[in-house]
Amino acid sequence: MNWLLYDDILKSAIKEDAPYGDITTMAITKEAKYCTADLIVKEDGVIAGLEIFKRAFEILGPIDVEFFATDGEKVKRGQVIAKVSGNSDVVLTGERVALNFLQRMSGIATLTRRYVDQLEGTNTKLLDTRKTTPNMRIFEKYAVKVGGGTNHRLGLSDGVLIKDNHIAAAGGIKNAVALVKNEVPFVRKIEVEVETIAELYEALEAKADIIMLDNMDIETMKQAVEIVNKQALTEASGNITIENIREVALTGVDYISSGALTHSFNILDLSLKNLKLH
Repeated sequence: MNWLLYDDILKSAIKEDAPYGDITTMAITKEAKYCTADLIVKEDGVIAGLEIFKRAFEILGPIDVEFFATDGEKVKRGQVIAKVSGNSDVVLTGERVALNFLQRMSGIATLTRRYVDQLEGTNTKLLDTRKTTPNMRIFEKYAVKVGGGTNHRLGLSDGVLIKDNHIAAAGGIKNAVALVKNEVPFVRKIEVEVETIAELYEALEAKADIIMLDNMDIETMKQAVEIVNKQALTEASGNITIENIREVALTGVDYISSGALTHSFNILDLSLKNLKLH
């Protein structure tokens, strides 16, 4: 991915952290000196966002980062995964912003991998959602992919998903699908959210391409998958947890989506340590 396209987000984060400069670093490094520092993992997990980590420094000035791991790799507590080299003012000022992005992206990748591991041996794929941090979606969805998940639509502009409020606004599923088909190019798939078996039959009659089974219990979901019988793709959504995701997958759904991947993760603890002047 060309992360240069998202420099404005990184620049905004740096401006937020040092709107008038880094007064501590400016006082200590009036004459910037060349230094090195180690990027150290403080807990086991999956790393994601290494190029973003590097880019946050590059925006501030010349920097060299030597990586000893790659995105998607499982890392261990105490492991040195990179060495940062450059002027001390760049390293000290950029440290927190660079770590903030890397820790959060790695936390998402780590949680995603845990969910994906529960799906081993099934044909079900794990999807993310739009429940992301504002202005951070591209980074968070990348982290899901690195963790082994599959990206759902990036935003409202690139995928049709007719949800309950859309159905209410249109006066029913059939009418909602008809209105969308009349306005949206035929190359777009149409996904419809249903909560009951009656709504499921209506979505099938309307020729939905994908049917989201929202907040259904396991027995109802099994029944729904049997009724669909490959006439459409199926996606389970709502209250998906690490404890129940495998049971949901065993109903035979094609996809499971979980907002938890991007709103209920813990950061992966990382630190920049052992700074040395040269």
